[in-house]
Amino acid sequence: MSLWIVSNVPAWLLLLGFVVLIGGGAMLAQKLLRRRYPGLAKEGHNDATRFAFGLVGFVYAFLIGFVTSAAWSQINSEDDQARTEGAAGVQLARDSTVFDKADGDRIRQALLDYERAALAEWPVAADGGAYPEADKALHRLYVAYEQAQPSSDIQRTFLATSLANLDRVSQARTARVIQSQTDAGPPWSLWTVVLLTSGLVVGCAIIYGVEQPRTHYAMVATVGVLVAANLFLVLELVHPYVGEVATSPRPLRDVVTVLSEPTT
Repeated sequence: MSLWIVSNVPAWLLLLGFVVLIGGGAMLAQKLLRRRYPGLAKEGHNDATRFAFGLVGFVYAFLIGFVTSAAWSQINSEDDQARTEGAAGVQLARDSTVFDKADGDRIRQALLDYERAALAEWPVAADGGAYPEADKALHRLYVAYEQAQPSSDIQRTFLATSLANLDRVSQARTARVIQSQTDAGPPWSLWTVVLLTSGLVVGCAIIYGVEQPRTHYAMVATVGVLVAANLFLVLELVHPYVGEVATSPRPLRDVVTVLSEPTT
């Protein structure tokens, strides 16, 4: 469900929706409670509420910090994987100029076809789908290297190096596709804890005894917006290949750019 939301709802609209739903809902609940229970505006129950607010706020801050840190680390890991794939591809493109023209042109074309297929595969895999054309293009790239006929020691050395880089491209792409296709986000148990603690933080702000209504509304609105922003941040970070802060396919585009340049 969270993957569908991040994939189909613009980030600005998602954030606005959270702010309106949580912040506005909290202020509406506060208004109803102040009318229904005017005693909440008095200071008598604030000692217990203050303790609960402090404890819940501490647990909430720790939990959100842990979740966002883990999710950001995962995105950085996938970024490294994409950069490894792109860097190996760029090196393959540059090394292809060492081979004889026929072999070099065939390798560059096969590599270009694969990189374009990998770019087309990126959003498909992020939605959990498969893109067989990328597998076929990768196979043709391997065949292109197998058909190369090195005529010197330098070409043989570069062929061995290129095959090693090609294996790096294949391994990085496999890891990326598996991660994309199996990404289901945090388990329901973690979402339950996040939503429960978020509700407790907002609830404590609502029942906190503040005599001045304007001050209380400002307090509840601030807490509501804070919780909304944190939930938006968690939702954007937990899917490394979807959303505004997701891993970018830019390294693969860089390979296509290098391959599109005329060889000398």
